[in-house]
Amino acid sequence: MKDLALAIAMKHSDPVQRLNALREYIQAFILRSLHESEASKSIAFVGGTALRFIENLPRFSEDLDYSLISSESYKPEQWFRKLKNDLSLAGFANTITWNNRKTVQTAWIRIASILKDAGLSGYEEQNLSIKVEIDINPPEGGIIEKTIINRHLTFVISHYNLPSLMAGKIHALLTRPYPKGRDWFDLVWYGSHRPPISPNAILLQNALNQTGKNKLLQELKWPESLQIKLGSLDTQSLIDDVQDFLERPEDSALLQRENLEAIISQYI
Repeated sequence: MKDLALAIAMKHSDPVQRLNALREYIQAFILRSLHESEASKSIAFVGGTALRFIENLPRFSEDLDYSLISSESYKPEQWFRKLKNDLSLAGFANTITWNNRKTVQTAWIRIASILKDAGLSGYEEQNLSIKVEIDINPPEGGIIEKTIINRHLTFVISHYNLPSLMAGKIHALLTRPYPKGRDWFDLVWYGSHRPPISPNAILLQNALNQTGKNKLLQELKWPESLQIKLGSLDTQSLIDDVQDFLERPEDSALLQRENLEAIISQYI
């Protein structure tokens, strides 16, 4: 399977797109291993990578994010031991570290030498790293669905539905201490649907309450809050942030200020 991952990556002459393709294959491999461990009984896939795999969001992503839905069969150490073995059997030299000391528990999956094999690094010791984060105390209100995914590999995932995923994105936009073009690109994606997708209001309010930002929705509706935030942003920095993660880098132009204002205004 390592040879297949490299073959998929080497179809791209552009090194940025080659890295995106290689990373996404490894992500699919991780997701399938977690599926085989029946992790979907305990955790729901959330965030931008979930949107990529479930809805074909036209941007690549780096991390795999989850929210706990049941602690009854939550066995992450067991899942990641299996993943390590699966990766090794598939030809990927790997190390996996697990940190469960915080509310958001984290696994780092590091694949050795593959960046050099793909012509993306001159150093054998440089790893391809993918982070898996699991929030074991997520805000309540997320609605769970299951979807069969066929992207490189075939597997089933439990995930938040689109309004719940959007609630997580709005929460990130309102509370993240630094702006990310990827967040704003996802907002454009949600808002470009007809009718536009609206966030799960209960989940969004609970998330804001949990992070101490409840006044954002009590004093202002979330679109007005985003309008205020947008007014202080350098949109060129948003474009620069997202460009390397897009299937079509020219789509970064969607983050021009007037486009973002139009997307937000339709929710007011």
